[in-house]
Amino acid sequence: MAVTFRVGTKVFEGRTRNVSRGGLCATTADALTTGTDLDLDIVLVFDDGMQSEALRLPGRVAWCTTVDESYQLGVSFRGLDKKRAEYLTMFLRYLDDEHGEQPNGERSLDERFG
Repeated sequence: MAVTFRVGTKVFEGRTRNVSRGGLCATTADALTTGTDLDLDIVLVFDDGMQSEALRLPGRVAWCTTVDESYQLGVSFRGLDKKRAEYLTMFLRYLDDEHGEQPNGERSLDERFG
């Protein structure tokens, strides 16, 4: 998924490496300071070049590290209301469906935790 981080008036673009109900890991060209509160927009990007409407979520940078010539950061989601939590679950289900069966026959998060 594509992700846009918004810190005040600054905007940073990135790509997710993984996403869960609790947060995400993303690669970006810019470093963000641990503990920074932000809003992030996640967008599903489809094979045909189409994309979903952005889902805006509040978050906090949990960690940031350099990887090659970019940065990888972990962001924890903060205080999701019921509607945003439902949309996030829908995004995650789409990703589970898109990637098919889990490696080694493992069950998806939804199968394990309902």
